Amino acid sequence: MSDRKLIGQNYTTPDLVAKVTGRAKYAEDYRADGMLFAKLLLSPMPHARVRHIDTRAALALPAVKAIATADDLPDLRGAERALTSEPLYQGEPILAVAAVDEATAAEAIERITLDLEPLPFVVDPMESLRPNGANGRLEGNVWFPAAGGAPAAGGPPPRPKLQTLKWTDQDFADAPEGALPIGKAPEEWSYGDLDAGFRDAALVVDETFVVQSTGHQPMESRSAMAYWQNGKLYLHGSTQSVVRTVDPLASWLGIDAKDIVLISEYCGGGFGSKGAGAISMVIPAVLAKKTGAPVMMRISREEEHYIGRARTGMTGRARVAFRKDGRITALDLFIVEDNGPYGPMGDHRSAGNAASLIWQPIGMRWRGVAVITNTPPRSQQRSPGPMQANAIMEPIVTKAARKLGLDQVAIRRINSPEGKAPYGAPRSNGQRGHVTSAFVKQAFDRGVELFKWDERKARAGKRVGSKVRGLGVAVGPHGAGSIGYDGLMTVRPDGKLYVQSGVGNLGTHSTIDLARVAADVLAMPWDKVVVNWGNTGKGLPWSCMSVGSQTTHAMTRANMAGASDARRKLQEIAAKDLGGSPTDYDVANERVYRRGSPSRGLTFAQAANRAIELGGKYDGHELPEDIHPFTRRSAGSLTGLGLMGVAKDNYPHDGDTWSFVVGFAEVEVDVETGQTKLIDYLAVADVGIAVNPRSLHGQILGGVNLGVGHALTQRWVYDQQYGVPLAKRFHHNRPLTILDIPSTMHTAVVGLADPETPVGARGVGEPPVGAGYGSVLNAIADAVGEDAFRRTPVTADIVLMTLEHGRRMHEMTAHI
Repeated sequence: MSDRKLIGQNYTTPDLVAKVTGRAKYAEDYRADGMLFAKLLLSPMPHARVRHIDTRAALALPAVKAIATADDLPDLRGAERALTSEPLYQGEPILAVAAVDEATAAEAIERITLDLEPLPFVVDPMESLRPNGANGRLEGNVWFPAAGGAPAAGGPPPRPKLQTLKWTDQDFADAPEGALPIGKAPEEWSYGDLDAGFRDAALVVDETFVVQSTGHQPMESRSAMAYWQNGKLYLHGSTQSVVRTVDPLASWLGIDAKDIVLISEYCGGGFGSKGAGAISMVIPAVLAKKTGAPVMMRISREEEHYIGRARTGMTGRARVAFRKDGRITALDLFIVEDNGPYGPMGDHRSAGNAASLIWQPIGMRWRGVAVITNTPPRSQQRSPGPMQANAIMEPIVTKAARKLGLDQVAIRRINSPEGKAPYGAPRSNGQRGHVTSAFVKQAFDRGVELFKWDERKARAGKRVGSKVRGLGVAVGPHGAGSIGYDGLMTVRPDGKLYVQSGVGNLGTHSTIDLARVAADVLAMPWDKVVVNWGNTGKGLPWSCMSVGSQTTHAMTRANMAGASDARRKLQEIAAKDLGGSPTDYDVANERVYRRGSPSRGLTFAQAANRAIELGGKYDGHELPEDIHPFTRRSAGSLTGLGLMGVAKDNYPHDGDTWSFVVGFAEVEVDVETGQTKLIDYLAVADVGIAVNPRSLHGQILGGVNLGVGHALTQRWVYDQQYGVPLAKRFHHNRPLTILDIPSTMHTAVVGLADPETPVGARGVGEPPVGAGYGSVLNAIADAVGEDAFRRTPVTADIVLMTLEHGRRMHEMTAHI
């Protein structure tokens, strides 16, 4: 894309002013006449069956207007529902009360009597795999892949099935101390000659690592307000993906998607937990339907711990073969995933794909087991799978570098992907997939220079008083783009460009940033661009979900397609009125004019009026056949307002889009207290062209610090005997604060365009997480020894116990 004026430039997004002045309205800020308030009754048990509910005392309160239970919701074929009669974790909502105020609703909850039948439960996936271990669900304990075969005509695709899987006593007995047993795995793939890779290796390292589960804990909990008007549901909620939340809401409620208007102009964070909204959003909708009044449901921080989703934990064992130069010749990766009570989750598969891409092993086998546990539901958390893969693999590579006498950067650089690098399992055609581009080696080289790696390395590992410094480096990968979505916009008689944005506004600026592509295509001054977002009643197009770092890539393509359609129509209208061919006309200075004769042309305002007069495709009365039905409905609501640009992204695309961040960390470990302090940090991003450099800097550092938090502080703690959480508040499950990071952290961008997308930009949200996580773990290992820990977070007690006893003393149990 040539002739850029806006892409790649810093600017202030219009929503920032609203946020800092308090004018931005989040779901909890809305009020309506006669509004009721909802409170939840949560399960006190980790797994139970509801035998009876006595609500008579609650309903006797005059201010109580309705009670909703699972009976008020449609059957979802065994999938999670907003209310349940078989709670699968402590804190799962069983019913909800609507009353005139929250105090009355809370009192009503206290008056309700529950009769629960306790059922078997498990919080550690390894315990469920033991011969006599409990199953977390009555149907089984492990997800098995769906059976082959096409779905029935018009029916849904076959679903994975829950079955019971138990490993043998011998499987557990055969495992070395501290190592993951290797039992039967329902999922497996491989490529290359694994046996040859191990046989010819100069070094083989076999290690096990435990990656913790952590709650997403966004600043804004999943509060929601709903009311019904003229048969339509109007719902104010918090979602990462505005347009893509409508269909799930319709399914969860059992209504037509056309009868839902979703309003979510601002989302106070999600990190994947609100990818398609939250299933709890339907609770106020059900209560509003029952009462005929608006209902607000405010979610507390403790409730958010339960229903707010969490990262999948993993216990992974990797056996890795290395040549003398550090090149990986074979990787045998086995992962047990803590799937939570629902799912199935696929993070363990993503971890395998990420490991195959980042390390480019000559031969590889991946096996995975997704185990049900009676802990809060899992969802993709920023860098779901690749971050966990970093934890499993990085200690092994760090250990190999030490044994082979190699530099940490050198061993990672020699294994890093480049160009259209292959990854993952062989596909149906027998070939492995490949990425669109990878410039990881360039990122390494840039980082070594900027971070002054060699200078810092000379002083690493030397004790000064009670402090020892260490250096670490790691690559964070993640998928970073999707294709095939729609762009929708209008040039109106006021001469302005109105860009419709269907993605969520979760603090990344992408809702606004991506409209700048359309402005560049049409050479429209930015002050003449209006972005409509956050309300499906405003006519928003079918868009990608704002998850998986895909928004920048997907929607720059879609907006370029829509804007290019608008540009062609401007040229066609000018040719109709002024003669010649459409290709004789240029677009600039808010005009479409004859090339070489700028005075012969139309202003955008004049062209918009002519589009309305001409009708047909020019003002949206005729629409492309290949756009999504959602876009078709939205375009219909904008018909006749001006010249319409609407098109599907059909640009060519060879490969799968991934982005990469290389992180460089320096830490200081106090060997007398066990405390680790992050001293300095640099992240170098291979994300294609930067759309908004300042926002990119913030996104990189935000992701890095999430990874650093996982390395140092964030965790869950569950009582293994009673199945209940012991660390529900930030005091024990502490994300990083401003006091935990250096006053200045640095970023750089490789800046090479991705060749398979017209703007050249890829997403950035997830890759920094694995970079922050892995580089800090490696820096701690550099300071106190690569065998000091095999679980995260690396807390002070883990470091001290290892140093005191000369070997690792921590358990491999989950959630401790």
